[in-house]
Amino acid sequence: MAMSAGYIPFHPNPSKPKFKPPAGAVDAHCHVFGPENKFPYAPERKYTPCDAPKEKLFQLRDFLGFDKNVIVQASCHSKDNRAMVDAIESSNGRAKGVAFVGDEVTDDELKLMDRAGVKGVRFNFIKRLVDFTPRDVLQRIAARVAPLGWHVVVYFEMADLSELESFFTSLPTGVVVDHMGRPEVKKGLDHPDFLRFLRMMDKHKNFWSKVSCPERLTVAGSPYDDVVPFAKKIVESFPDRVLWGTDWPHPNMTKEAPDDGVLVDVIPKIAVTAALQQKLLVDNPMRLYWA
Repeated sequence: MAMSAGYIPFHPNPSKPKFKPPAGAVDAHCHVFGPENKFPYAPERKYTPCDAPKEKLFQLRDFLGFDKNVIVQASCHSKDNRAMVDAIESSNGRAKGVAFVGDEVTDDELKLMDRAGVKGVRFNFIKRLVDFTPRDVLQRIAARVAPLGWHVVVYFEMADLSELESFFTSLPTGVVVDHMGRPEVKKGLDHPDFLRFLRMMDKHKNFWSKVSCPERLTVAGSPYDDVVPFAKKIVESFPDRVLWGTDWPHPNMTKEAPDDGVLVDVIPKIAVTAALQQKLLVDNPMRLYWA
């Protein structure tokens, strides 16, 4: 099936980053799509992407100077986690995964994914991307994966945090926030939405944040300097609970495919010392996904 009209494929020739990641660095948020002839896209998907198979992901990892990946299940595959699991099983121990599951998932299926290297489940609250899953279902899923030592990854927009916070903080697992909770950068660092997010992170020590996806949050465009203050604030406030990822192959970008080399060169702007870079790219993801 052809990809959706207006869907933007990933950058065909990213630049070599100037920043050299520390040894053992982890791209802690990326995806694989298909290939469709082997791993079909979900009938209920909201978009049809281009194929972005594991071979391309691992090639990009090496080119950018990273050592490992955390592969997050994408909404175009819905609850069929086979492409993600296949990628982590093919990685020689250099990838872990985050699944998307429903209430119908069996304990045996969870155990199989756990053995393969899945370490969490993702709950998506971006209303335009997925149909809303009832919170009681999500609570049951979280309770079932907690004994496996998994965490819950939550994807939402910051304006919705006031209605979601009590649910997030009730979860019996670690909680990882995707892309800083998508702050609106034009509102500034002092906006009540961002301050609420910082308070939640400060109060709940089981919360982590990815400081990724400036290309989704920027108003000014590349090289995303308008997003830097938000990510830098989170890295410096919670240095032991931050993660970074490319978000390759950048699903649902509306204007242009970001250059992954440029994204890597944002890292030293948000983690300005070697010690902070080591925590962000090596120590934290290793503790969460490989320990």
